[in-house]
Amino acid sequence: MEQENIYYATGRRKTAIARTWLKPGKGDIIINARPVAEYFPIETTRDEMIQPFKITNTLGSYDVKATVIGGGISGQAGAVRHGITRALVALNPDFRLALKKAGFIKRDPRVKERKKYGQKGARARFQFSKR
Repeated sequence: MEQENIYYATGRRKTAIARTWLKPGKGDIIINARPVAEYFPIETTRDEMIQPFKITNTLGSYDVKATVIGGGISGQAGAVRHGITRALVALNPDFRLALKKAGFIKRDPRVKERKKYGQKGARARFQFSKR
């Protein structure tokens, strides 16, 4: 979706969903109305989130506004990264090849497996006793 140079995309990972808006600017990143350094205090999650900008050499040229719900810190960072990637592809389709090669286009499908009834967990079983 395009509206006055604002690009919107939805990113997902695990149970986190990020609605992401990209617009030309000086590189400000706001997540859930808070600065990125405050929302993601761990540096590795911030680095993971801005990887699409590094690959496309657009770091500092777009402002990001994102609202994230669900999941934890890592899942939310991955969801924002997915949203940024999709918005960059909408902005410039030439970025698609580089981002696809890095593996950012595809949604990470890994989610927690459900617990099975009559058992301890998804795979864990109660100990078997012969006697």
